[in-house]
Amino acid sequence: MSDPNKLSARYTTMVVAALSLIVLTSVAFMVPVPYVTMSPGEPFNTLGSYKTTQGKLKPMFTFGAGVKTYRTSGALYFTTVSVRRADRPLSLAGAVKAYIDPNKAVVPKDLIYPDNETAEQSTAESAAQMAGSKDSSSVAALRAAGYKVGERPSVVQVVKGGAAFGKLVVDDVFLDVDGTKVTTPDQVVKAVGTHKPGETVRLTVERRGKRVVVPVVTRADPKDKNVPRIGISIGVKYTYPITVTNNVDSRIGGPSAGTMFALAIYDKLTPGELTGGRKIAGTGEIADDGTVAPIGGVRQKMAGAADKGATIFLVPAANCAEATDGDDDGLKLVKISNLKDAISSLEALAKNPDAKVPSCS
Repeated sequence: MSDPNKLSARYTTMVVAALSLIVLTSVAFMVPVPYVTMSPGEPFNTLGSYKTTQGKLKPMFTFGAGVKTYRTSGALYFTTVSVRRADRPLSLAGAVKAYIDPNKAVVPKDLIYPDNETAEQSTAESAAQMAGSKDSSSVAALRAAGYKVGERPSVVQVVKGGAAFGKLVVDDVFLDVDGTKVTTPDQVVKAVGTHKPGETVRLTVERRGKRVVVPVVTRADPKDKNVPRIGISIGVKYTYPITVTNNVDSRIGGPSAGTMFALAIYDKLTPGELTGGRKIAGTGEIADDGTVAPIGGVRQKMAGAADKGATIFLVPAANCAEATDGDDDGLKLVKISNLKDAISSLEALAKNPDAKVPSCS
């Protein structure tokens, strides 16, 4: 006959073990994991109005006085992704819940916030990317619409403590190097490169409408002592034939709205309507020559577009595999490689909804 006390003790031990396992499992599910979630964000109609941080409703794009614009209809949505902030730890339970949600993605935290980047640093970087996107989309759209946009080499960054620190400033436009006219960033780099480290290069720049001569003593590149450096980053400053103002503010960041920005500007400046009265969404970073580059979060952007009632989604060619890896959310997925592709596809679909255009399927 079994001893009741021993059976009771054994039962108690089993209960304690089971409860301990439950507690440990619960604790494990609450432990932060090195991942962040990506969820569908809000789409914004580039042909419509935008509510600024001051609460004012403005057209997303405004144009200078005397600029002829044309009637548009329907919608051209740029799409967004909501990314979990770096300072909001994600639990294992939260990661599992997001993983099984078809409209969400769980990605390594260092992919979104490299080198332990803070949320504030990420926001600043995204704002800079958006500023670049506004420029490149305007240039691409204006050129597609038949306008000429000038380019001049300019200073986009001055390295603190570098050779040009305190001498050159951001937005200085290069006119000549050692008396030789320069019109491209490559020409500036090559002209500086004719010097030896320690030699002085004479840079003539335009600063706030005035010509300024700036002598800079070159320094050796830390990786190659024979290469001269002046401690700046050179980019392009555009000369616009008309004024185009993008009223999207700093709440929206990143470069992926560029393609839809460009389409909206083009649609406003040219006869006819790209949408055919329908709701169209899309994504893609755009270069000033109209090339469309891939972006992240395409599945989340598709879900957000579908919720807004869009029926067509413009997908950068390199994102097609990801876009078709799951439900299409009822969207017609149009593949684009450049702005010209996007314009011609939308024009064809506006005339005939069944027109054959490049597709991700």
